[in-house]
Amino acid sequence: MKFSPPQTLASIADIIGAKPIGPDDFPILGLNEIHVVESGDIVFVDHPKYYDKALNSNATIILINKNVPCPDGKALLVSEDPFNDTLKLIDHFSPFQSSKEDISESAKIGKNTIIQPGAFIGNNVTIGDNCLIHSNVSIYDNAVIGNNVVIHANTVLGGDAFYYQKREGNFKQFTSCGRVVIHDHVHIGANCTIDRGVTGDTTIGEGTKLDNLIHVGHDTVIGKNCLFASQVGIAGCVIIKDNVTLWGQVGVASDLTINDDVVVFAQSGVGKDLKEGKSYFGSPCEESRSKYREMYTLKKMAQNQK
Repeated sequence: MKFSPPQTLASIADIIGAKPIGPDDFPILGLNEIHVVESGDIVFVDHPKYYDKALNSNATIILINKNVPCPDGKALLVSEDPFNDTLKLIDHFSPFQSSKEDISESAKIGKNTIIQPGAFIGNNVTIGDNCLIHSNVSIYDNAVIGNNVVIHANTVLGGDAFYYQKREGNFKQFTSCGRVVIHDHVHIGANCTIDRGVTGDTTIGEGTKLDNLIHVGHDTVIGKNCLFASQVGIAGCVIIKDNVTLWGQVGVASDLTINDDVVVFAQSGVGKDLKEGKSYFGSPCEESRSKYREMYTLKKMAQNQK
């Protein structure tokens, strides 16, 4: 999430009541999670295990719960509760806006785009030309949709990320302030759910086709011309490159990469990075030829023991 206008170390410290370490006019451009953080961004860290990772990340402002040496060229915000202070900043710069109509006045709808009755288009949504949005589709605030996109009934774009921290025996949700970005010529089936990024974007690349009943988790980036069959479930922060096929009921764990031209056969579980141009099967999935060979061998061994 980028701040508009840009802020300073002093102004952010004043909002959250943190102790600033660095020049008052040190520029702050936004805040992001560590996997998408950029120069000028704040990243929060509240566990010693991750201090070094945050301090050495691309972030130039670290919101932290301990006095530590400040790296050269960076600034610190020392806080008793970085998690809650990050939520304060999100609520301050990106507060929830209620809607008063089915299609927000701030939404931008392109030429020849059809919005069927009962669809909801949120604040600051952009939809390109020649799109078809079917009934009861919900497109939450700030989503960006390209040209020639088809979205079928009851699909939700922009739901909150499934991101919680356990605090005092309860789960507290991290406020999602990212977007969903859909590129040109994407087709999305009925009853799909595509969560917004926590602070960045969940992205579906040009020409990709999604069947019905598919879930795409927060901050996942899907490439061009992918094909996903029904009941595929993709966790957050996954990178899926171009021309990937996931057949029915494939499950993909978080924080991994599926490289170009991969095929994953039905009912497989993906728990590791997958190499380019190969096919996979099983749970946990392995290269399909070796997996089928293993299954055949086990079957023959069982038969020989009868």
